Amino acid sequence: MRDLIGRTLGHYRIVEKIGAGGMGEVFRAHDDRLDRDVAIKVLHASVAQDAGRLARFEREAKAVAKLDHPNILAIHDFGTDEGVTYAVTELLDGQKLKQSIPASGMSWQKAVEMGAAIAVGLAAAHGKGIVHRDLKPENVFVTSDGRIKVLDFGLAQMKEPVDGEADTATLTPAGTVAGTVMGTMGYMSPEQLRGEQADARSDIFSLGCVLYEMLSGEAAFLRDSTAETSVAILKEEPLSLSDSAMTLPSDLERAIRRCLEKRREARFQSAADLAFNLRSIGTGSGVPVMATPTNGTPVGAGSIKSVIRRYALIASGFVIALVASWLLWNSELLRSRTVPVGVRFAQVTALPGVEQFPSLSPDGQWVAYSAAGSGDFDIYLQSTSGRTPICLTEDSTADDDQPAFSPNGQRIAFRSSREGGGIFVMGRTGEAVRRVTRDGFNPSWSPDGTMLAYATERVGLMPLNWEGVSELWVVPVDGGEARRLGAGDGVMPHWSPHGHRIVFQTRLGTNA
Repeated sequence: MRDLIGRTLGHYRIVEKIGAGGMGEVFRAHDDRLDRDVAIKVLHASVAQDAGRLARFEREAKAVAKLDHPNILAIHDFGTDEGVTYAVTELLDGQKLKQSIPASGMSWQKAVEMGAAIAVGLAAAHGKGIVHRDLKPENVFVTSDGRIKVLDFGLAQMKEPVDGEADTATLTPAGTVAGTVMGTMGYMSPEQLRGEQADARSDIFSLGCVLYEMLSGEAAFLRDSTAETSVAILKEEPLSLSDSAMTLPSDLERAIRRCLEKRREARFQSAADLAFNLRSIGTGSGVPVMATPTNGTPVGAGSIKSVIRRYALIASGFVIALVASWLLWNSELLRSRTVPVGVRFAQVTALPGVEQFPSLSPDGQWVAYSAAGSGDFDIYLQSTSGRTPICLTEDSTADDDQPAFSPNGQRIAFRSSREGGGIFVMGRTGEAVRRVTRDGFNPSWSPDGTMLAYATERVGLMPLNWEGVSELWVVPVDGGEARRLGAGDGVMPHWSPHGHRIVFQTRLGTNA
């Protein structure tokens, strides 16, 4: 590749070379238009001159750019200048995970924290149909302030093959697999090695390899030759981590073993579930496993905080108490009204400060709620049989509250003041956050999980009131126009079990 130092590609001035990879070289550059430093990956001619590979790379770069996730390297631009094809990304300060792993492995607490962040990033990509396929310590970056970034989605695969492309693979002397499915020997899944199509669970196997190496300092399956490595991946189990001098939580080793199952059906079925499992292991031992922070400034974040200040004395010390005998609400018991039912109350949550808006998962195993212990409202998920809450919105500096489980328990709708406010939806463990509306409060799911009802005004804590006229609306969760329900004044809508009616609060004179 010809010398590019000092040359300008588009409006990016090349400053120095900072790395190289299988698909091209990486340079530090200055964005003259926005006056910032960036990284530019210049593609090798073998990639840039192959129309099929170039089109696929550009398509996948655009898909990754839309992720906009704090645990994924941000892609800013993609272009060609006088025959040189390049991709522009954020410039990171720090080192790759490979260089961060001590020879004897790192502490399990640190490995859990980093592993959870990697899993959260993968979950965001998987939620958009993108599979990485080449996850390894060299493709994870640890910034100087401790944030995790998943790199190099250049080998990524969209869920659906394009233009009849087959997912075939052949081994090369460099230790990679060439073809539509690509990866690195020692980290690729058994199905990738067999030339089968990779999916999200293939990335989970690779993350299991990364976690194993973070803890032991040694690769789980890498051997002296390609043939031996292939046999190890397909047939062998890695040495037990409990045999090392490090004392690990048994749950952690079980989680890694599950990631490394030969059959993808036996692994964690989603990166989000793995992230939640790792966070639970970390917080269960008193170790704060933090999500990657962002530096964004909240927009419109004062509304809920003002409510907290107004009613701080009233709400001080308030905690959610769930009725342990929630089966009281079972339809059979509702039909039997002749015998009083004994009720036993059991406190489930114990965070400091205000806790409110509990939502029970359909299977009764989890409760989502909002709490303001850190100064702004966050949404927490907690087992009804445990005392270890997992914060689902740590990467948001805005107020997030009013969670509502979907009927299948896989998603949570909530109100947020981020980006001007509105109703948002995320996965059960906090992944794939997506806006549904630009206003609204107290979302309620339709029984079939396709619609959300909401009000345009919130209810004050005390007295029970709201300002102005609160309209009731319904909106399709996965896209479509919102529809107003009548011209009345109402708040806190809730769908009936059959989905034909919506109950809500309204004002009659001075009463609500």
